[in-house]
Amino acid sequence: MTMAGAELMMRRHPGAVMSAIATVLLGSAVTAFGVAPLTATPPDSPPTRQVVQALQPEGLAPQVAALDLSELVLHRSDTTRSGDTADSLLRRLGISDAEAATFLRSNAVAAQMLTGRAGKLVHARLVSEAGGGRLQQLVVKGPAADSQQHETHFTRLTIERTAAGLVARSEQAELQRSARVGSGTIESTLFAAADDAGLPDAVTSQLAEMFGADIDFRRELRRGDTFAAVYETRSADGEPVPWTADAGRVLAARFVNRDKLHEAIWFQEEGGRGGYFAPDGSSKVRGLLASPLAFSRVTSGFAMRFHPIQKTWRAHLGVDYGAPTGTPVRAVGDGVVEFSGVQNGYGNVVVLKHRDDRSTVYAHLSRIDVNRGASVAQGATIGAVGSTGWATGPHLHFEFKVKGQQVDPVQIARSSETVTLSAASRARFKQTAALAMDRLDATRSSPATLGTATASAR
Repeated sequence: MTMAGAELMMRRHPGAVMSAIATVLLGSAVTAFGVAPLTATPPDSPPTRQVVQALQPEGLAPQVAALDLSELVLHRSDTTRSGDTADSLLRRLGISDAEAATFLRSNAVAAQMLTGRAGKLVHARLVSEAGGGRLQQLVVKGPAADSQQHETHFTRLTIERTAAGLVARSEQAELQRSARVGSGTIESTLFAAADDAGLPDAVTSQLAEMFGADIDFRRELRRGDTFAAVYETRSADGEPVPWTADAGRVLAARFVNRDKLHEAIWFQEEGGRGGYFAPDGSSKVRGLLASPLAFSRVTSGFAMRFHPIQKTWRAHLGVDYGAPTGTPVRAVGDGVVEFSGVQNGYGNVVVLKHRDDRSTVYAHLSRIDVNRGASVAQGATIGAVGSTGWATGPHLHFEFKVKGQQVDPVQIARSSETVTLSAASRARFKQTAALAMDRLDATRSSPATLGTATASAR
């Protein structure tokens, strides 16, 4: 229809046209009502206006002054240090209490907290006051007074404020012993996987030592290898203690390297030294340690190499272990110190004489801890890693000689003899091994703590 026609229709039939227009509009409204909720078009945003206004905060001093700190109780923890005095320890704990300092110096029982070895665990409870805290209680935990009980008991020294003033008491309490478990999968290194599994470094080092004669952790470790360990912790009132000889000792371990299973169980024969044994009762500790360092990286093996100083290809007749200066160096076997001192490119060096015309050389030491003629036991510290002599950095150069000729130390350690359990101990070991295997199997699904008992429970 043309515009002229529409205009003519409007003049002749105004009512009908208006009715038709209303019908169309109504239909459109209904259609909009049915479709609008299904569309993604958002409604128009309301107009906004930004208002910027500067605010002046109240001063902190009046706010702090308004607080009632008279009953604020604080708890602080620390450890005693070599050379500590009553004043220095209280200062680190945030305690400004002349009466307490005098008491710690003059009271015979309280003064024991700073005697003996450092590293005691200290916990303080104090009330906050202007200028410092006022001591309410001080608890110090350290080794047992009787050295024969260091593995089973600890000393708890308590100093507290009473209505009559400060008092001190000392008591012997039993250490708690708990077995914890951990397991992991190798992605790069043993220590990285152990860290991911939450294992302490001391436990990881023990794993490397236990299986060092079976696995070359530098060349044979593979991604996907797995390990599990049951290890012991000792605690005083729930706190791990650093002073017991076997704190963190591995009780049982399993290592799968390139689909080969290795297992070890800690066991102590009656009247003898403890050690690690395979489930069949054969000792995991060989006549020679796999390495003179608890754990390290091999930087140069027993092979031809380009000498870093002389710049020529030469046979490297030993093994170099990279480690920080000061790392303890251990005797790999029982022996007698044949040489101790400085020797040309070796720098500070120790030579040990073993049985069967065997000897070991430990070179580039930063210090020497043994004298010529001294007898040393396997695992004893004979010096520390350094960079003396012809060394480009801190490391240990280690040699093994048979009748004066250098041989590969790794191969010698692997082929060294092992010991077996006595017939009288085998029945008890069988029970210990069965329990250890159950605990290792539990690492797949059990929580970290297997159980807690006093250290005297055996």
